[in-house]
Amino acid sequence: MKTDHERAFELFSKDLQQSPVVKSVQFKQITGLPFVYLWPDCTADQSVVEDQLKRSAAKAMKGKRLTLAMSYVRKSQTFYVYRVRFLVPQRKMFCCGNFCDDCIRFT
Repeated sequence: MKTDHERAFELFSKDLQQSPVVKSVQFKQITGLPFVYLWPDCTADQSVVEDQLKRSAAKAMKGKRLTLAMSYVRKSQTFYVYRVRFLVPQRKMFCCGNFCDDCIRFT
């Protein structure tokens, strides 16, 4: 069974892949952080790409208690790179090593 977080990321990726603004999209995990590589349509500039990212994220988060953390990383000649995370409120995001009862390792 998938969590809300996993389902949201799947919906986000499907919506981006079907978008007319984006020609191609690739998702990479680097040091545990999700990065989105976007190859936009020829007519789309950075603001249009960011709007599409926000719209896709809003569709994915609808009805769930998630928030979006998105930041622009860099631009190449042909693609944009963004770090996109869906954050779960009031939950630990890392193991502190104190053997807590609600440790992220046990979920």
